[in-house]
Amino acid sequence: MQKTKIAPSLLAADFGNLQRDVEMVNNSAADWHHIDVMDGIFVPNISYGMPVIKAIAEHATKPLDVHLMIVDPDRYIKTFADLGANILSVHYEACTHLHRTLQAIKAEGMKAGVALNPHTNINLLEDTIKDIDVVCMMSVNPGFGGQSFIENTYDKVKALKTLINKKGAHTLIEMDGGVTSKNAKALVAAGADVLVAGSFVFKSADPTKTIRELKEVVA
Repeated sequence: MQKTKIAPSLLAADFGNLQRDVEMVNNSAADWHHIDVMDGIFVPNISYGMPVIKAIAEHATKPLDVHLMIVDPDRYIKTFADLGANILSVHYEACTHLHRTLQAIKAEGMKAGVALNPHTNINLLEDTIKDIDVVCMMSVNPGFGGQSFIENTYDKVKALKTLINKKGAHTLIEMDGGVTSKNAKALVAAGADVLVAGSFVFKSADPTKTIRELKEVVA
């Protein structure tokens, strides 16, 4: 039984002290750095671009889990590989040819992820689940940090876990949005393997302690 991974979302970090916050994650009990890339078109917000990700990569000692909330993600697959992304997730809703996109990500040596908006049915992944390393399930509407968790998510996680098992896939389920120590245990019980936490970690008085406590809740 693999341990639940914790992936602090750097979108909630202090951008004036980004190196400090990246190093905090390096030295914490966290497993991945979660990086949200937004283009202002697919989602109504713009986050950070390539120079900032390059700076993060220079200081990060743990895998970079990059979540693309952008239209036409195929244009940038090689760019993110070159920047040092270890996992690259594209939105199902943004991909016309999902299978081809997944193959392109893997061809660049990265793990391939697919993100799902709250309204997107998990059954749409039935034909590609064995090609997907990580499903990033949005438990809030993508685009902004600090939103409230959507309760229907628990049922979606259970359904996705059933699909993964039925197909004999080895896909990890990643929860992104509104994750706290209050719902972490229930999410893992439902089938989650990776928990993304942004505001809950970085807005806390002691982020390192918060990450450790989150890890202990799901141990």
